[in-house]
Amino acid sequence: MRLKLKDLPEENIFSSGHTACAGCGAAMAIRNIAKVLGKEIIIYVPASCLSVFNGLFPSCAWTVPYHHTVFENTGAAISGLSRAMKRKGLDNVTVVGIAGDGGTADIGLQALSGAAERNEDVIYICYDNEAYMNTGVQRSGSTPHGASTTTTPVGKLMKGKQDFKKDVPLIMMAHSVPYVATASVSFPLDLINKVKKAKETKGFRYLQVYAPCVPGWGYEQSKTVELGKLAVECGMWFLLECENGQLKINREPKMKNLETYLKMQGRFRHMDEKQIAELQESIERKWEFYKGYADLTQRLYSGSEASV
Repeated sequence: MRLKLKDLPEENIFSSGHTACAGCGAAMAIRNIAKVLGKEIIIYVPASCLSVFNGLFPSCAWTVPYHHTVFENTGAAISGLSRAMKRKGLDNVTVVGIAGDGGTADIGLQALSGAAERNEDVIYICYDNEAYMNTGVQRSGSTPHGASTTTTPVGKLMKGKQDFKKDVPLIMMAHSVPYVATASVSFPLDLINKVKKAKETKGFRYLQVYAPCVPGWGYEQSKTVELGKLAVECGMWFLLECENGQLKINREPKMKNLETYLKMQGRFRHMDEKQIAELQESIERKWEFYKGYADLTQRLYSGSEASV
């Protein structure tokens, strides 16, 4: 049965009093995610914005067991926690790692890949704000093409990041794990039901959540939800899920308003027509790939393409 927002409990597992910026997409996502996961969880967070705004010792916004160690260890740490719970007979406890895109796509990729390859019984959530926001807005593997960051500045030699966004969900699909999904703070029903599905699935589950960052992206703090909707509309963010190898597109982008999306954010305002066209072309290529991939897996699982 699909969840509705009214089905979520009133009690906040990630409580008020945290110090996230006004309009923080990560804080918005995590509060709803925690409500779906419930109290029988252990949370692990590496170095990230979340490790700071969820409270510095002795304060903590989490009302469930919470662990924090080093940047690169999320996949390894949650693997150990999960095995410890099983050794103690606590099979009802869900172990959840929540990391930013820097700690996922870059610094933590090796531990993430290892946990996925072993099919550890954990949930890994990446809140994707598309840069190393906690340490000064440096580019990450998840930073989009053209974005201005402190390490991809706009100047004579460079006009923002020249490379394209690393597709970590696709990397996770290549590990043949039970569940991979993308979600967005701007589509809360889609988000909470994907978290519910992840909770009900055994083995390794990976979710990547679009989480706008007000100071890092340079937009007006009341526009977080609007920005997230535009991202899906123009194809900068795809909503999809892959269950046991079968990919499903949850919402088809309209492939319009890319320039509106870009101009809302300071990190993209320098982009000229050539850069915007390059970005548009890459979005369309990626969309055609995902459509083809989804069609192929649908045929394979329906048995109509057994010879592929």
